[in-house]
Amino acid sequence: MFKKFFLSFCWIVAVLISSAFTTPSTDVTNISAQRPVLRTIIIDPGHGLPDPGADGKNGTESYYALKIALKLGEQLKQNLPGINIVYTRTDEYLPDHLTDKDVANRRRAQIANENHGDLFISIHLNSGSDSYRREVIGHKTQTYYTYSGKGSKRKKIKHTRSVPIYKSYNLGTSAIGTETFIWAVGKNDSKKSFVGAGEESGEPDDSTSNLMFDTPTEKILASLRTKKYFNYSRMLAEYVQEEFAKQGRVDRGAKQRDNKGIWVLQATAMPSILVETGFVNNREEEDYLDSDKGQSEVAYAIMRAVLRYKESLENGAIPTTAQTDSTQQQVNALK
Repeated sequence: MFKKFFLSFCWIVAVLISSAFTTPSTDVTNISAQRPVLRTIIIDPGHGLPDPGADGKNGTESYYALKIALKLGEQLKQNLPGINIVYTRTDEYLPDHLTDKDVANRRRAQIANENHGDLFISIHLNSGSDSYRREVIGHKTQTYYTYSGKGSKRKKIKHTRSVPIYKSYNLGTSAIGTETFIWAVGKNDSKKSFVGAGEESGEPDDSTSNLMFDTPTEKILASLRTKKYFNYSRMLAEYVQEEFAKQGRVDRGAKQRDNKGIWVLQATAMPSILVETGFVNNREEEDYLDSDKGQSEVAYAIMRAVLRYKESLENGAIPTTAQTDSTQQQVNALK
């Protein structure tokens, strides 16, 4: 009896000692679960007065982008309780009512970086080449003259004729669909300077690509973060396009760009995407984007992509550089 009690006592002591030197795995899981992967999302409605962006028949890119952006923010708040949404503008004017487009663009990036965004989403509308149609709307009488004879016998003869009156109609573009852009992998060095500088950066000056880091370690860490941002941006961009395709929208793909026109993707120290939600000068798409239904559906597609992105990060999905090879071939795809 004593032997059995002694053995039981020894087993209990062994368990207690083992527990004292072992960190329960559930603690790590709980810590991870308590740390949200998305705390702050920056939503950037492209353009803003006095910069209207591209023109449609009934409205401008600036106007439609703001409507979609505000709806996107509300949907994200509803589906991600506790999320912090920061807009680069909430009315029809450029950030802080700046009048210079370049200065305003610098301010957009500064807003994102100063608020330590985990994600930057810029909302835009595309524009394609217009086509025209001519239509006869009436006729008018035209007078013209001919001459006959020679020398003193030369005579000027008056004639009249009926000619059509035309009216030209702008039919807009036949281009249609959505596409989502990320900053080109081939230009990661220029983005790395902003990632290293953090909230102090925001200048779209190519000279910042020569930014000096205090230590080799800082340079390496900035490079690693830049690659991570590229891979995460690519993942989200593809999710956005997949969600649009589910709605029946024409999918023009997730692409890379490195031109200054969308340099905010370079100057934001976080995963960043720019969504072209449709063609403002395509009459059918403009009507859709001018409607509450269309704006809500566009916002919903982007919101769903963000939820998928968040879930992927929480499940440990880490897209690798190898997965970007096919995307890299699309650099300057629209040039």
